[in-house]
Amino acid sequence: MSSLRTDNDTWDIASSVGATAVMVAAARAAETERTDRIIDDPYAKVLVAGAGAGAWQFMADDAFVERVVENDPEMGALFEHMGNYQAVRTHFFDAYFAAAADAGVRQVVILASGLDSRAFRLPWPAGTTVFEIDQPLVLEYKAAALAEHGATPSADRREVPIDLRQDWPAALRAAGFDPGRPTAWLAEGLLMYLPADAQDRLFAQVTELSAPGSRLAAESMGIHAPDRRERMRERFASITAQMDIEPMDITELTYDDPERAEVADWLDAHGWRAEAVESQDEMRRLGRYVEVVDSDDESFSTFTTGVKL
Repeated sequence: MSSLRTDNDTWDIASSVGATAVMVAAARAAETERTDRIIDDPYAKVLVAGAGAGAWQFMADDAFVERVVENDPEMGALFEHMGNYQAVRTHFFDAYFAAAADAGVRQVVILASGLDSRAFRLPWPAGTTVFEIDQPLVLEYKAAALAEHGATPSADRREVPIDLRQDWPAALRAAGFDPGRPTAWLAEGLLMYLPADAQDRLFAQVTELSAPGSRLAAESMGIHAPDRRERMRERFASITAQMDIEPMDITELTYDDPERAEVADWLDAHGWRAEAVESQDEMRRLGRYVEVVDSDDESFSTFTTGVKL
């Protein structure tokens, strides 16, 4: 369980869970710079640039990566693996939205949207509305950063500034959401920051708001052995100390809850037809899997998609 989270904690873009959104955007920016990129996010770099100083500044720095490899080759491989994972995850959920659009879905909800730029960078069909739910300060930062660079959304983008622990369904309806229309939902980079009971409650709320033909996609993390979590924490602490970087321990923000339901099982039992893909299999399929020392594939992550019956 997390030692830093509280029931009513909040954050901006540079603190707590908000800072993880910047880290993810930095990974997307680094992937976009690659000649063999599998995603293209032209807004990621802009969103990272305005976030101030932090560990994310080094993710696209080739010189920094080279220093990491020199100091700890095994950690260098892990850094590469993590960056590849973010690219593959983004690629998977981009394809999910493309399939939903092809099926005629024109209403999208991104839960805990963070610095997700899909409302701007994906080619949404005419008539698509994209609702983004997140903490007010996170949405304010993203809107201001993108507006400053003249970015315009490719769909009807509507912000829903509210914490998911509050009455977000009412706020979503107030923003114009229609529960009578099929919806494509996304919970990417979210579930690990929720306790098990909060995850169940979130999916119950989504189910209640979903018309038949709605779709849902989610990323879920496995349970890590305590000794492996501690070893990884120590290695990251060593690297950040050597490189004189302020440490950021994401494990302190997440809930490693053994009682957490498997997403596909929960959906199948509540009126959805679900399918699950192991993330490492998707990484291998796209040629982005990197072998790392002390890996624990069973505790990595799963990409689950479902269709409301």
